[in-house]
Amino acid sequence: MSSRLRALNAGVIGCTRCPRLRDYCREVARARKREFRDWTYWGRPVPGFGAPNASLLIVGLAPAAHGANRTGRMFTGDSSGNWLYEALHRYGFANQPESVSRDDGLVLSDCYITAAARCAPPDNKPSPDELANCRRFLERDVALLTRVSVVLALGRVACDAWLRAAGWWKSLSPANRPQFAHGREAVLPDGRILLCSFHPSRQNTNTGKLNARMMDQVFRIVRRHL
Repeated sequence: MSSRLRALNAGVIGCTRCPRLRDYCREVARARKREFRDWTYWGRPVPGFGAPNASLLIVGLAPAAHGANRTGRMFTGDSSGNWLYEALHRYGFANQPESVSRDDGLVLSDCYITAAARCAPPDNKPSPDELANCRRFLERDVALLTRVSVVLALGRVACDAWLRAAGWWKSLSPANRPQFAHGREAVLPDGRILLCSFHPSRQNTNTGKLNARMMDQVFRIVRRHL
């Protein structure tokens, strides 16, 4: 990883700009879930993860309270991560189909994972002000990951967050701004592809709003472009 990305991730981990989120993450880490009572929770903002020369950037919503807030790695230790990393493994972006801890041997190839918010929010809902506070980190991801040609946004919030961080929210008129829909792809003026998917949350996968066929559809599109 480049020194600039390491410095960015150190800044993420040390961020205290959102008191509500910091209090919540610390309290979750203190109380813990019975299933994970033997874990020492991470309990801090979660940095990005993956290959610094990635062509594919995946943007999620935020760490899960007992997922990344516990393990300290994006999409690690929860059902959303199970869906995502199984797909990444199937399509050649990960060396294994599961992600359970920071030292489980997982390596991403040509892929980097980040999020709109870096702290676990209550009810999985960061406020607009909290998203704005965190945007500077996503802006730095955009600036430093110079080889990205495809962006996969998992959910509407992630889609809008990336458009803002990359500057397209302001530079494109509302009529020309990409709109979120599962499987929808848009070519930005600089040639990058923005691809949208429903987030692989339990709320979506347990209800059938997102299924394995739909996840494969999205990654087939990714592979077609790369």
